[in-house]
Amino acid sequence: MEKIALGTSAWSYADWRGVLYPPKLPQARLLEYYSRYFRAVEVDSTFYHLPTARATQHWAEVTPGDFTFTLKLTRSMTHEHRLRDCQPLLEAFLQGAEPLGRKLGCVLVQLPPGFKPVHEEKALRDFVALLPRYNARFAIEFRDTGWHHPRIVHWLRDHGVAWAWTDTEPYSHEAEGAFEWLPQTASFLYIRLLGDLNTKYDRDGGRIIDRYDHIRWPRDRSINNWATKVRHHLEGSERIFLFAANHFEGCSPLTALRLARALHLPLSFPPPGDEPEEEPPPQLSLF
Repeated sequence: MEKIALGTSAWSYADWRGVLYPPKLPQARLLEYYSRYFRAVEVDSTFYHLPTARATQHWAEVTPGDFTFTLKLTRSMTHEHRLRDCQPLLEAFLQGAEPLGRKLGCVLVQLPPGFKPVHEEKALRDFVALLPRYNARFAIEFRDTGWHHPRIVHWLRDHGVAWAWTDTEPYSHEAEGAFEWLPQTASFLYIRLLGDLNTKYDRDGGRIIDRYDHIRWPRDRSINNWATKVRHHLEGSERIFLFAANHFEGCSPLTALRLARALHLPLSFPPPGDEPEEEPPPQLSLF
């Protein structure tokens, strides 16, 4: 179980005050407080802009030595350049992440839904061929089923890049997410429990849900299935990154807590409303 890096997608949600964070905890202390209870986080902000050394140095300083960050690759590379001619941007991204050192667990390459093999396969292959030269793990998330082909699996496997496992099943099919096309292409796994992306936004692009502060859609069978799948792959994986997003059940810290219980990991939160202590309590390692 030391191999499992369990956490949430992002950490700076005001909705989590009274769930994970004390109501009056200063915004600047959220990451430090989060890292008392979790040992990994998927950083969403790097999807919108390149990480800076100043920011990543701060993240490294306020978290324990065994804490792990995974960074989403900036959308300028995935959505604008569409993986073409972006080696300078990739190197700038990794340079900005350099202060994390061993705390950088993985870089997630989240591809857009319109990124399809009929037009983009050469770009993908050329980009993947670059990755082994860098001292970092990479995982790629496909949003189009056209990529579900053995030749793509073999290409990722040959270059040590993980096929990110994502659960975007509708709530009515919540038991099926862990049994989708989920090839293992690297020595580690990258798992994202995202929820139904088609019900997240309205037609104008606004969020449908106003607050993510409790379990709205309990996915009990899905939680149990994913826990079983993770346990099954423990022996054959050097590391398993496992992240829950708010939209999966309605509040990702609570989903992570449910996953921890299903996996028998030592995770618990303080009672809601407790004020932060001046010194953090002893930390339980999850990996």
